[in-house]
Amino acid sequence: MIKVLYIEDEVNLAMIVVDSLENYGFEVMHRLNGHDALAIFKKEKPHVLVVDIMMPLMDGYTFATEIRKLDAQVPILFLSALTQTEDVVKGFHVGANDYIRKPFKVEELIVRIEALVKRNLRTVPMIYQIGNYTLDTNKSLLTFGTYFEKLSFRETELIRRLFENKDRVVPREEIIKTYWKEDTYFTGRSLDVFISRIRKYFVHDERIHITNVRGVGYVMNID
Repeated sequence: MIKVLYIEDEVNLAMIVVDSLENYGFEVMHRLNGHDALAIFKKEKPHVLVVDIMMPLMDGYTFATEIRKLDAQVPILFLSALTQTEDVVKGFHVGANDYIRKPFKVEELIVRIEALVKRNLRTVPMIYQIGNYTLDTNKSLLTFGTYFEKLSFRETELIRRLFENKDRVVPREEIIKTYWKEDTYFTGRSLDVFISRIRKYFVHDERIHITNVRGVGYVMNID
């Protein structure tokens, strides 16, 4: 799961963005200023930072400068109403990897976040051999010979979690909390649909089974 540290002091905007990112499957840590965000960064090690520039206590430029003293690789995406060329240039000079001008569409933000994280992880092998299938989490791609399936982010992460816990039950509540955040009847139905779809992806290898342990969760077995 992609962990996003989001720093924004405009509370109403932040609530909308956090809800949208979480619904898409990101884990989001929101802070109102750079000072508090710096503390959580050291503890949680997020995959990407989404940073407003104009903030109290520690502005985005200063925050990015401090982050680059600790980590030269983590992607930083600036959000700002500052639109002058010199503002954008300063953002890149202090270590930003991308810059979105306010107002923005959340869909664009999601695409930019995914692109930054994938670019940052490109040198890290994230390949899983699942029976005769290969799961590439960087590309969200499941392959079996010449057959391939382009996966969604949730599908990729759910397959990865089931495989990493092979022969052990992954609790249903844990899956919902991680990938949907809210446990409702409709969320449960969404999970059932996801599991059914994932089972179909693995029909080419009869040794792979994803079993529903009623009332508990799901387990992947490979004979």
